[in-house]
Amino acid sequence: MADKNEFHDDRAILDIHDMPPFWPWVGLSLQHMFSMFGSTVIVPLIVGLSPSIALFASGVGTLLHIMITQRKIPAYMGSSFAFIIPMASLMKTTGYSAVGQGIVGVGIVYMIVATIIWAIGSDWVDKILPPIVVGPIVMVIGLSLAGSAANDAMMGNTKQYHLLYFGVALATLFLAILFNMMFKGFIGLIPVLLAIVCGYIISVFCGLVDLHAIAVAPWFKLPAFEIPGLSYHFKIDWAAILSITPIAFVTMTEHMGHIMVLDELTGRDFFKDPGLNRTLAGDGAASLFAGLVGAPAMTSYGENIGVMAITKIHSVYVLMGAAGFAILFAFVNKLNVLIMQMPMPVIGGISFLLFGTIATAGIQIMVENRIDMGVKRNLMIASTVMVIGVGNAYLQIKSFQFTGLAFATIIGIVLNLILPQKAASEKEHEAKLALDKKLHEASKKASKANKD
Repeated sequence: MADKNEFHDDRAILDIHDMPPFWPWVGLSLQHMFSMFGSTVIVPLIVGLSPSIALFASGVGTLLHIMITQRKIPAYMGSSFAFIIPMASLMKTTGYSAVGQGIVGVGIVYMIVATIIWAIGSDWVDKILPPIVVGPIVMVIGLSLAGSAANDAMMGNTKQYHLLYFGVALATLFLAILFNMMFKGFIGLIPVLLAIVCGYIISVFCGLVDLHAIAVAPWFKLPAFEIPGLSYHFKIDWAAILSITPIAFVTMTEHMGHIMVLDELTGRDFFKDPGLNRTLAGDGAASLFAGLVGAPAMTSYGENIGVMAITKIHSVYVLMGAAGFAILFAFVNKLNVLIMQMPMPVIGGISFLLFGTIATAGIQIMVENRIDMGVKRNLMIASTVMVIGVGNAYLQIKSFQFTGLAFATIIGIVLNLILPQKAASEKEHEAKLALDKKLHEASKKASKANKD
């Protein structure tokens, strides 16, 4: 249980250091594991890596992150989509030996930046990321994933619209809403898990699940580890390192966005405690480990943040349990295959709710901080950030790419630093109002003097 002298967020059903009873713990952890599974395994499938090793690395990476951040941040580490293009290219040419070096390089870059921030402090974060920048960025984090959720719901893994797929997705979504609104007690705490399980069962009856693949899969199987010096001959590949490591600066901005959402959800300031240096070091350690065992780079996951927003369960012990299940499922092959057969419409349906809750957290930030959108400065910053981010207007220079979210974050920070507090027209209008007020007061005094 939490230290009595430590801040406790009474809005949460389980706050960060609250430990649930055993069986509810199992259910809550499985809910998180199911939520991140689809995205975590799809990255290695696209790139050509082993899904089971990505699952293993996500579990270990999460535990490393929680340990480095002193069990103060409930974050789950999963496969990062930002590195797909260079990883896929290198897998076709030099193989994982090059990819692994690049991912280890990403971890080292994170560690270097974390050390610099540890030395200079993080007070600058509040200056460059005020609510008018943070609110729209958090909204972008949720809304920029809306297209992915919609595609999963309507088309699954195909490129063609399927009414059956969309029906399954909508059924999963409505079940999640129903479980959220109608049930209490433990059932009311696992609406996402229940909706996913029910969506899976519906998919089985609709013929969307390959039951034969599950039946013939062996129960246990060792993940396909790729360890330098053991699985492959190690030789430094500077081209691979330079093609992957710079993307770390892009994912750092996404990482900061996720921390902002968690700040809002938990009523804390993680930039100050445990500090941005520790949160970055936790992400870096997760990627460093991943690169040494054969997995893709790791990053914090919006899906799991969405689960916390819906359930108000913020316990790090629940995230640790999810990490433990991910490690276990990496070796229990039949369970791994069972989950890998989950149709994408089920993931898409639940993602409508998960990603939407993240976006509404951004709205809440602006409402609570009473951001006046009638002020031109606020309107310019929020409008620009949201459209660039949601539209994914990325900046690409050769193979280096700033994603829409990263680019929108940078634009928001720059606009916040360079724009004056008031536009020239607003100053002119205020000056006119002040002059009119003075003239009115002078007129009243003159009128009063004439009467006297």
